[in-house]
Amino acid sequence: MFNPSKRLTIQQAKQLSPVTLAFVGDAVYSLYIRSRLVLTADRRPAELQKLASKSVSAHGQSQLLATLEQRLTEEEHEIFLRGRNAKKATKSKNADVAEYNRSTGFEAVMGFLYLTGNDERIEQLLGE
Repeated sequence: MFNPSKRLTIQQAKQLSPVTLAFVGDAVYSLYIRSRLVLTADRRPAELQKLASKSVSAHGQSQLLATLEQRLTEEEHEIFLRGRNAKKATKSKNADVAEYNRSTGFEAVMGFLYLTGNDERIEQLLGE
């Protein structure tokens, strides 16, 4: 069973591929958005799904990143660049290549922060 108190060291997380970090980061960001929607909007699940998909899409993540990029630390920016520049096995169906690459970089940062136990930093970046 997953133990959220057992996290990776920064060095362990940096050894993971950026696409692996993005894999985790995608789930972290999706759960964050879904939780926030459920806690703030009294709507049907179908409506919640539509609202969530706007934020969780490559386009939505790329737009969010445009507002956050200046606030990333040097280390977070390094992780973002690794994710953005990583070779991906799949292509986005609904976003252009630049948006998809930027969203992968964003997800890599979210995965890195989560796996290293830096939930407070995730909240700082996404909670505003």
